Amino acid sequence: MSARPPLRLAGPPEDDQPPLRLAEMTTEEAAAAVTASPVVIIPAGAFEQHGPGMPLATDTIRAEGVAERVAAELAGGAVIGPQLPVGVSPHHLAFAGTVTLTTTTLASVIREYVESLHRHGWRKVLVVTGHGGNNATLATVAQDLLTTHPDLQFAWTPVTALASDVVSGLGVSEVHGHSGEAETAQMLHLAPHLVRTGRLAAGTTHTSQLDPLSRLARQSSHPALAVRYDRLSPNGVLGDPRRATAEDGQAVVDAVVVRIVAFVKEWLKV
Repeated sequence: MSARPPLRLAGPPEDDQPPLRLAEMTTEEAAAAVTASPVVIIPAGAFEQHGPGMPLATDTIRAEGVAERVAAELAGGAVIGPQLPVGVSPHHLAFAGTVTLTTTTLASVIREYVESLHRHGWRKVLVVTGHGGNNATLATVAQDLLTTHPDLQFAWTPVTALASDVVSGLGVSEVHGHSGEAETAQMLHLAPHLVRTGRLAAGTTHTSQLDPLSRLARQSSHPALAVRYDRLSPNGVLGDPRRATAEDGQAVVDAVVVRIVAFVKEWLKV
């Protein structure tokens, strides 16, 4: 299995084609980008188990892939800021390799990223998160920033959930989600070299496989209930990733990118 390709190192950017990533800019280029590229996109992910066939960085890779495509479509209107490679993942700690932050720590890191960017002049920040466990923290930070930085516009979006209509048309299992058909399909499109296709295995695919507490936690239209993933699925998978295809992954990613780009274009007008 080959390693993930490194950050673009083919050569220096052309003068008329500034890099999309803030990390690849000089400080002078960054200063110019504040005006030329008024939106900073921060990819946020997780460092957690994704079943026997996908890497721990799956959520970060998917967020970065979407961010890269959105920035390219915006043709210089946005830059990609520093990633958030570790998220809120205590529900996955029963599985080896998982690393987690507390909600408090993640919130502090996001705020400090934003405060640094704000100091240099950026006023629009968009977090693209590939990990649903980050959502509650992002929503809290967004509310706090309304008070602490009233001149800042902070937006955030999930990845897969933004294309739920596309996912529902893929013939997914009754129970699906983490490491299942949709996430695996996205990885087959974005980073196929990191998917151990021979090790992909179905996890929990039907409600009947869930114990009463897990079944209650998975129901909608009721109070939220958090449970560990080892209780939801012995191998950490919800759905059947063996049914995923790269074509399905492209359909999901394309829909997500189109919708984010449309939002940012409108956002840049206000």
